[in-house]
Amino acid sequence: MSKNRSIVHMDLDTFFVSCERLLDSRLIGKPVLIGGTSDRGVVASCSYEARKFGVHSAMPMRLAKSLCPEAVVLRGNSGVYSNFSKDVTDVIKESVPLYEKSSIDEFYIDLTGMDKFFGCHKLASELRQRIMKETGLPISFGLSINKTVSKIATGEAKPNNEINILSGTEKPFLAPLSVRKIPMVGEVTYKSLCDLGVKRIQTVQDMPMDLMHKVLGKNGLSIWKKANGIDHSPVVQYQERKSISTERTFNKDTTDISKLKGIIVAMTENLAYQLRRGNKLTACVTFKIRYSDFQTYTQQQRIPYSAMDHNIIPVVLDLYKKLYNRRLLVRLIGVKFSHLVEGGHQVNLFEDNEKQIHLTEAIDKMRERFGDRAIMSAAGLEAKSISRWNPFNGEPPPLLPNRRR
Repeated sequence: MSKNRSIVHMDLDTFFVSCERLLDSRLIGKPVLIGGTSDRGVVASCSYEARKFGVHSAMPMRLAKSLCPEAVVLRGNSGVYSNFSKDVTDVIKESVPLYEKSSIDEFYIDLTGMDKFFGCHKLASELRQRIMKETGLPISFGLSINKTVSKIATGEAKPNNEINILSGTEKPFLAPLSVRKIPMVGEVTYKSLCDLGVKRIQTVQDMPMDLMHKVLGKNGLSIWKKANGIDHSPVVQYQERKSISTERTFNKDTTDISKLKGIIVAMTENLAYQLRRGNKLTACVTFKIRYSDFQTYTQQQRIPYSAMDHNIIPVVLDLYKKLYNRRLLVRLIGVKFSHLVEGGHQVNLFEDNEKQIHLTEAIDKMRERFGDRAIMSAAGLEAKSISRWNPFNGEPPPLLPNRRR
């Protein structure tokens, strides 16, 4: 059955850079770096011109600038990129029967059975041309019988091209490529494989599956299957979220109480607003803290179903006070809402009043009209890079350029 599947992987080329070039044509042809500019900042995206100097995404920005000093460095705007991503998603949504948006710039499309009517490669190619024409963004795709081979094929097609891997030719296509091309093979796994003398996918193909399992455990089994072009994972359409969360890793570890409290308030306020915008309620609040020694602690508390700031913020702050008792430098804090259900605000007869509810409604209307940061608590004003996105529209969260992955 898997041999009859037709799975397309589409990936927008250097997406953040391409968006910036649509906004400013002077950037075309120049090396461009997008990401955080602090000592802990990393490269979220870079142009092909910058890659010639050895720059790549997730590289420390300080190192990237030393490798390519003439590069134009931009902090980026996740809101702008989300809008461009939505434009691409709308085109895909109108054109195909089943798609999965795996990140802000990546899509899997299941065209199984469509070859009887149009020809899957022709349909994918026409879709790619339409996306480029209507959005102005370059995009590449790979077409094969499964997600793994298609994703690898997209990488080989870049920049701005397409590859069709015919059924039965998956192993010959993969064989000469580096094992680093296999999804889920990161730096640590790649080093382990290199230590074994395994650098090409063909070497993995020639190895017994039991040996890979013995050396790398379950991870080794998965790598062996992917190297042999075996992947039965389905294209998964959007499903309802069970929780929402946000985290902040600080550029510099801190013990600033007022700063911590302000960011916690901003995080909670934003998540509560997203609940109301998605017509959701939460019944469980979790707070997370990680110290400079990487010791991480979490604590949660059940609450009556709510999406109101004045009900939830005190609970989060109380959890923070319970956990923050070591007086050590703090590296990361996070807030999570779970046990989500559909429904509007449930009035608490003992705590809520009509004035409070009307005030919240008015604030939300201002945010809808002028943006999420139009109105916010004074305590959270310093939290300028809290991720602000709608988690209930089927879109994955944007990668903020100023964040670590």
